[in-house]
Amino acid sequence: MGSVLFQDVTVGYEDEGSGEPLVLVHGHPFDRSMWRPQIEHFSRSGRRVIAPDLRGYGQSTVVAGKTPLETFVRDIVRLLDHLGIERFVLGGLSMGGQIVMEFYRLFPDRIRALLLADTFAAAETEEGRTARYEMAERLLREGMDGYAHQVLSKMVSPHNIATQPDVAEHVLRMMTGTAPEGAAAALRGRAERPDYTELLSHISVPALVVVGTEDAYTPVSDARDIYERIPNAELAIIEQAAHMPNLERASEFNAVVEKFLNSLPEVPEVPESTATTETAAPAARES
Repeated sequence: MGSVLFQDVTVGYEDEGSGEPLVLVHGHPFDRSMWRPQIEHFSRSGRRVIAPDLRGYGQSTVVAGKTPLETFVRDIVRLLDHLGIERFVLGGLSMGGQIVMEFYRLFPDRIRALLLADTFAAAETEEGRTARYEMAERLLREGMDGYAHQVLSKMVSPHNIATQPDVAEHVLRMMTGTAPEGAAAALRGRAERPDYTELLSHISVPALVVVGTEDAYTPVSDARDIYERIPNAELAIIEQAAHMPNLERASEFNAVVEKFLNSLPEVPEVPESTATTETAAPAARES
């Protein structure tokens, strides 16, 4: 667990394990704790896992107004530069998946492989933009509690709410703990996001698309569309999961991601002489 200050924004993050970096971006309106099962699993299996809190969420600074996806990306870039991480596998769920696509649009050379979970690539419709702006105003007016209880059964399937109350409580706690100002800023920015459908066909790194069978927000059809547009992508459909398969079916989710990660070509080792003479030492981790 750590935090670092960049100009006017403090970014909280997890940085666990050692080895090839895996960077995980949470969705809305959650925080980095949504990745706890993945942080624990992959940090124990020989990877360095970095999971930031996006600005407006968790332990990062709440910034009101409008936060475009590009702003989230540049915050993550600054964090990774601070940690001395140049190339990495990048994954995200829902809004986090859209941030991953924006990251690839801006910094494709830094990404070794992509994980896109329960997300969609198209720009917002006019109706969707209006709905996001209206929801932003509602959250500022009413707070997060009513919204969180209203959408819980879409985030986590009703079956899993009944059989995994700890998961449901975790998801509800993340949502109700999010600052309305940060959530509203993200909603406004997301309403104006670019259309990534054309970008998908130009992705040249390995990609895994994951989706829960019961996801009402980003159904299997959305995942199939992304999968079919990305050259040589892989698709994994997680049974009995809604919008949060990484929590609802953590073992199954981890298994398909691990299989994908293990299939990636090995990273060539940097010669020691090059590393000592040409590469700056990574910045120290902060707590």
